[in-house]
Amino acid sequence: MKTLRTFLFLVMLLGLPALAFAQADDSAPTPVTSSLKGLNDITTNNIMKTAEMLSEDIYAFQPTEEVRTAGQILAHIANAQFLFCSAAAEQENPNGANFEETATTKEAIIAALKSGFEYCDGVYAGMTDAAGAEIKSFFGQEMAASGILAFNSAHNYEHYGNLVTYMRINGIVPPSSM
Repeated sequence: MKTLRTFLFLVMLLGLPALAFAQADDSAPTPVTSSLKGLNDITTNNIMKTAEMLSEDIYAFQPTEEVRTAGQILAHIANAQFLFCSAAAEQENPNGANFEETATTKEAIIAALKSGFEYCDGVYAGMTDAAGAEIKSFFGQEMAASGILAFNSAHNYEHYGNLVTYMRINGIVPPSSM
């Protein structure tokens, strides 16, 4: 019993300075947020490269009438950046446009994507692991802010996968395979 008390005392004694340092240090590492930002950067990079390399003809490509064109997918991704990242930051969605309806040219869609990705970059810049653990409402569900950001990257990859298929059908090597 004495050994157990001594062990617990030592653990507490050694742990207190680390705890005090972590609480006092606002620049503490943010491994979760940094990892999520890294994943977001990969999806952003692949999507932006795709948007820039596709011709206007491919923007209009639609394998069947039941699915979006490549341009509509890219515009949808732009909309989603504002939706997901504003929810994670618990802010009003600053995007007043529906890019699927208003951004109909390659130039306009690329501008919309840049705007959406820049907005998310700002949300990531202000996010800490502690803030990422805060519960937010998203589509009527309770979810941690970091979960919403992870969902955004998954959503980006889902639609990048659609675009990869469109590119392969048209003999184009996707950016992630270059």
